[in-house]
Amino acid sequence: MKSVSLAVAAALCCGVLAGAPAQAEDGLGVGLTPLPQCGAPLALDAPFEMATRIADYQALTEEVLSLRARAIDYLEVLKARDARGEALSGADLRRLNEGAASLLDQRRRLLAVATERECWLDQPIPADPTRARVLAAGVAMSLSAALLLYDNYLSAVGLYRANPFLRQHLNSRDSGFAIPSGALDRISLSFNSAVNRARTRRALEWYEAHGRVLASSPADGERYLAALIEQSPSYQMVRQVQPLGYVGSMLNFFSAFSIDTLNRLKKEGVNLSSLLFGNAAGLVETRRGKLDGQAPVLEKLAGTVQAGDVLLEKTPFRLTDTFIPGHYGHVAVWVGSEAELRRLGIWEHPVVRPYQANIRAGRGVVEALRSGVKMNTLRHFLNIDDLAVLRPRQMADTVRAEAVLQTLRQVGKAYDFNFDVESTDRIVCSELVYHAYGDVRWPTKRQLGRVTISPDNVAAEATGNGAFAIELLYHDGREQTAGRGEFVRGLLKSDVVRMARGGDGAR
Repeated sequence: MKSVSLAVAAALCCGVLAGAPAQAEDGLGVGLTPLPQCGAPLALDAPFEMATRIADYQALTEEVLSLRARAIDYLEVLKARDARGEALSGADLRRLNEGAASLLDQRRRLLAVATERECWLDQPIPADPTRARVLAAGVAMSLSAALLLYDNYLSAVGLYRANPFLRQHLNSRDSGFAIPSGALDRISLSFNSAVNRARTRRALEWYEAHGRVLASSPADGERYLAALIEQSPSYQMVRQVQPLGYVGSMLNFFSAFSIDTLNRLKKEGVNLSSLLFGNAAGLVETRRGKLDGQAPVLEKLAGTVQAGDVLLEKTPFRLTDTFIPGHYGHVAVWVGSEAELRRLGIWEHPVVRPYQANIRAGRGVVEALRSGVKMNTLRHFLNIDDLAVLRPRQMADTVRAEAVLQTLRQVGKAYDFNFDVESTDRIVCSELVYHAYGDVRWPTKRQLGRVTISPDNVAAEATGNGAFAIELLYHDGREQTAGRGEFVRGLLKSDVVRMARGGDGAR
């Protein structure tokens, strides 16, 4: 196949493509689909029930975004293979079919959420603010699920439509992966449905009028729903390209849209440059980090970090910042330079050898992202507002070397949706540090039968007489030089510090 075929295969089958809310499977595009039975009416204890539902939904959305991010990564792999004239291997075909099956399963679950509380649009706004937020959260959950489906579709529709043969191939039935015949055609018809667009437009208008209060909610889950909507490329394109009430006339724009058209739109004066390039999962970034592009900061950071250092960051403009509890939202480990690893005697170690090219290229930041554990540069990492560089107060070279090796052993692993530090086959960002420094008694929390560690739990070990010292600290784009430990302590919740330091948090 040609390059475009490989691109389409990766995008469609690995999960970039998903449809908008579907109509009845046997009558797509014919008449109005009856609404499902309405979700349970608002009750006095609804805030507790809604919080639980949001937590379950967060797990689904992170799974969807991870599959999308992996698809974007895999697309580049397939394009490179095709450029070398290599055919798809059996492993490639298996991965594509597994992705297609996951895509259809995710789409089914998102459709259920998208329609579950659509009928709440017709309910009066409760006078009680708490119950009004429950109503807004229910509508926002359904709306965000629909937007996730639109975003998945938009990320790949231009590619799959460019290759009729591949479209026919992907519409073929595959019983081994439970992929039905015509699945992609049904998704396409659903996306193009004027009825579905009208239903989504109605929810968008309701959210603009009543739901944006969630962005300032004291509940993390409700802020997450607002961020998920605000960072949706579909939502932002509707707001920037046409008035909100004109969604129904945007079919031609949406149908023709692909990643390749973004540059043309930018040249025409439409500021959409960040919509699909803001991050690996294809979410909108409303701005760049305050440390991004700051040459003096990059120079100081590069001159400070040593192999094994822990990097903490905060990005209030990203979805993850509303999903991860506490101040800091992400953790990474710097594995060092070639010169450092040679001094430590591990440059030719079997664990290091596969990553020598990355390290020589400056990609020494190991971090667990939705697409898996990756290696990136310090420049790439600095698209952030806050930064803390942590280093063990006392560490022999043998311990430092082992921390680097243990960190590199995690590269390539999948993202851990369960946030379980006791599992090793999948990794979330703070688990990198947990495994790299296994002898540290990290503060953890047992939740839903799993042991978890948050970035703030890591930061707490740099307060008091904890195991780590802060070598470099930036907050809100400004460097903090005095009393770094106390400054970070002030950013963390008291119970997080108390858990790490024990008793009254003094030690």
